[in-house]
Amino acid sequence: MAILGWIITIVLFVVGMVGAILPILPGAVAILLGFVVYGLFLGFEPFGFWFWFIQVTIVAVITIADYAVGAWGVKKYGGSRASVIGSTIGIIAGPFVIPVAGLILGPFLGAFLGELIAGSDAEKSLKVGWGSIVGLFSSTIVKLVLQLIMIVLFFIWVL
Repeated sequence: MAILGWIITIVLFVVGMVGAILPILPGAVAILLGFVVYGLFLGFEPFGFWFWFIQVTIVAVITIADYAVGAWGVKKYGGSRASVIGSTIGIIAGPFVIPVAGLILGPFLGAFLGELIAGSDAEKSLKVGWGSIVGLFSSTIVKLVLQLIMIVLFFIWVL
């Protein structure tokens, strides 16, 4: 049973890291679930209050930063509230509407269209669309780093 526990835990870690890039996967939540699976199969003894406090805090930071960093990219390039909303809709819907390319095109088109709807000209809307891509990549880097820290802390606590 221990081997099965490790396999499921590692698979959840991989799903979590891929989820930092693909928004349709649960990301940090999958990694957190990996800790629970480990505990159920191999025991919760290595984990105490500080382990859970740190891990849940990182998940909260990832959740907040994911939106905030994306919105920062749009705002930094002069975007309005409409373009932030459009970018958010685009990042969620993009991968479903345009598989693979929708991951990048979704937030770009969402911010671009949102800014056009807000009354900006095409040049400014393109600039804001670019800002959504800057925000997306910045957010992805933040998620990757924080999720990697979660996994490293797990191995420090367990091994």
